[in-house]
Amino acid sequence: MARVCQVTGKTPIGGHKVSHSNIKTKRRFLPNLQKKKFYLVEEDKWITLKLSTDALRTINKNGLYAVVKELRAKGEKI
Repeated sequence: MARVCQVTGKTPIGGHKVSHSNIKTKRRFLPNLQKKKFYLVEEDKWITLKLSTDALRTINKNGLYAVVKELRAKGEKI
């Protein structure tokens, strides 16, 4: 499975690990992804989403059904 948030689209980004002597080596910064199960009351079923913690805040703010509706409009299969 890819390390991509289903709501925000966050992906790993590249950067440098910098040592004390200022030697730079490549590294990856991974998004903080969580697998979370939600109960969708409108459809009377459980759904599992792979979300960043930022997306969890978005769901708390806008509501689960609004976020799912937006994802389906983008073509995501849920």
